[in-house]
Amino acid sequence: RAKAVSAKEVDSGNDIYGNPIKRIQYEIKQIKMFKGPDQDIEFIYTAPSTAVCGRLLDTGGKKEYLIAGKSEGNGKMHITLCDLVSTWDSLSPTQKKSLNQRYQMGCECKISRCLSIPCFVSSSDECLWTDWAMEKNNVDGRQAKHYACIKRSDGSCAWYRGMAPPKQEFLDIED
Repeated sequence: RAKAVSAKEVDSGNDIYGNPIKRIQYEIKQIKMFKGPDQDIEFIYTAPSTAVCGRLLDTGGKKEYLIAGKSEGNGKMHITLCDLVSTWDSLSPTQKKSLNQRYQMGCECKISRCLSIPCFVSSSDECLWTDWAMEKNNVDGRQAKHYACIKRSDGSCAWYRGMAPPKQEFLDIED
């Protein structure tokens, strides 16, 4: 979770033909690290336009973002259009709460995309993500906003909805 406080165009080496590669360097103020290196991220780099997969951030330190990218481990991070970058205000209360603990409970689970109905899970450690098929190609639908795929005590995985931590009965449930 971070705010972008400034941006400038920088050179980041040369391409195979010797031409300089331009990047936008965002200086950020890190608010919280949910998963990643122990040290603070100071700079985020991206391509200079969306046409070449760059992510544009508002600077000035007013807008907060949830940013997932590739860390170099030296206070630098790279982001593209393929990385998750959302404004903090656009996240649901469940998503914000799940970042601290709930999502971690599903690290051993596999989320399988359902692109069209019917679709099925192939093993008990899967959660079937149906937002795309059920909500007209919506990647930010009901499941994404309000559910977390978590591992239960029997090793199976299931969608859990709710702000409170899952009760033991949910974790111990048998199908």
